[in-house]
Amino acid sequence: MSLGEFLRSRRARLQPEDVGLSPGVRHRRVAGLRREELAPLAGLSVGYYTRLEQGQGPNVSAEVLDSLARVLRLDGDERAHLHRLARAAGRPGEPGPELLRPGIRRMVESYTGVPAWAVGRRADVLAWNRPAHALFTPHLDFDAPDREPRPNFARMDFLDPRSRDLYVDWEQKARDDIAYLQVSLGRFPGDRGLRELIDELRAGSAEFRAMWAEHPVSNCASISRGYRHPELGVLTLTSELLRTPDDEGQGVVLFQPEPGSAGLLDRLTQAQWQDHAQ
Repeated sequence: MSLGEFLRSRRARLQPEDVGLSPGVRHRRVAGLRREELAPLAGLSVGYYTRLEQGQGPNVSAEVLDSLARVLRLDGDERAHLHRLARAAGRPGEPGPELLRPGIRRMVESYTGVPAWAVGRRADVLAWNRPAHALFTPHLDFDAPDREPRPNFARMDFLDPRSRDLYVDWEQKARDDIAYLQVSLGRFPGDRGLRELIDELRAGSAEFRAMWAEHPVSNCASISRGYRHPELGVLTLTSELLRTPDDEGQGVVLFQPEPGSAGLLDRLTQAQWQDHAQ
């Protein structure tokens, strides 16, 4: 998604009365605010703002971006995404191959009581521990993250019915997947593999196409979600995404049980370790 596409999507969700303007005519030809309504509120000329949406503007200052974020009522994640898109417009180079540091792998494996995995910028699972494998993907080999193509949570959630059945609220999980990919694409617009994944999901899922067009954005830092297990029932876990400090788009996700689910998770991990020991 480009800077212009993001601006248009956020302009379309606002109505004149949201920003203190009269709605004017009853039937408007465009959804949301018009450019000539938004630009003055941000202290910009209509011509300059139009060039931004068309991808023809020069380097945009932080002050202009902050003004647009204020008028468009962006939340913290969306504001950060707006700034990333503006910076990325001038450096769309291809990032290097996605390699997982051995220390990150050891950290993931060190968590024995809760599910954990390392995730990359393309939503690939780079490593997981045995509780994560047992809960999310028992139908895959444990060493699947060590081979290409790696397990990819966005691909599984949209194209694999087994993953869809895992979530109590699949639609919200799907939107979170798209929000993750939108943020990654904003940070790494030159990542050919990421764009190929998005094209694959667009071609294979009408739901993905519809949700992608809404441009959801989130850093997915902390999310509580219900999971269905065929033997244990419903577990509620809160995922915490811990970003690696090297800014390569990787992170470690820990899944902590909510009250009432800790005992169920203990049963899952104990059974998994017993199976592994046999």
